[in-house]
Amino acid sequence: MAVYAIGDVQGCFDELQALLARLTFNPQNDRLWFAGDLVNRGPMSLETLRYIKGLGDAAISVLGNHDLHLLAAAHGHPIKHDDHTLDAVLDAPDRDELIDWLRRQPLLHHDAMHGFTMVHAGLPPQWDLALAQRCAAEVEAVLRGDGIAGLLTNMYGNNPGQWADDLDGHDRQRFIINCFTRLRYCDQDGRLDFKSKGPPGSQRAGFCPWYEIDSRASKGLKIIFGHWSTLREYGRPGIYPIDSACLWGGELTALRIDTDPPQRINQPCPGQQTPKGY
Repeated sequence: MAVYAIGDVQGCFDELQALLARLTFNPQNDRLWFAGDLVNRGPMSLETLRYIKGLGDAAISVLGNHDLHLLAAAHGHPIKHDDHTLDAVLDAPDRDELIDWLRRQPLLHHDAMHGFTMVHAGLPPQWDLALAQRCAAEVEAVLRGDGIAGLLTNMYGNNPGQWADDLDGHDRQRFIINCFTRLRYCDQDGRLDFKSKGPPGSQRAGFCPWYEIDSRASKGLKIIFGHWSTLREYGRPGIYPIDSACLWGGELTALRIDTDPPQRINQPCPGQQTPKGY
């Protein structure tokens, strides 16, 4: 059985199919892990959701910020005028089934057998695996329950900017969501920076990539993540970024994790939009 982690698809369904053809993916035997952001900005979000949902137990996806934005739109939150690529999902006859499936996906996926942890964006330095799993479970329970609309309405914003054990309510939920789905940079004390979106070296003074914090409690993990299209490949042990900017004319990456060392397979993408470093 082959296990592949795949970077941000964002509705680039044709590129995903081309990549899976190169992998000779067989859903009867192989497994796919998606690093989130299945939808938005690319041309075929509906087809992407239907396909991945249809894979059943052969696929799992952590939630990304664009996936949460779709959930918010489906629960009445106004969407931006340029988010028209979500319309096909919101208007689909199977919309409710797709949205229900999406909200039941996790924020963190950990596989002890293969020794990998996957999130969409990152982990703050105070979180070890156990704390990250507890924080993910807190928000996942709300997403899957009756309180989902309130959570999605209040998840937008950059504050609080630093973890504290006594955070509660919407502030705690917002911080957890921001780490799992938006984090790129923070300082040595774990204060988050959402203004810097470019590659390492372009960030504001005093901040560094979350995975370079010296005291990071998750240092012993092998972490797969997407979200950071300007990062591309990286050689630091235990750090596996797989958003290769497919949407922006880069590549769609699969990381085969059942091999030692893991193998990267990159599918060239024609691109849909002008890069914005998002």
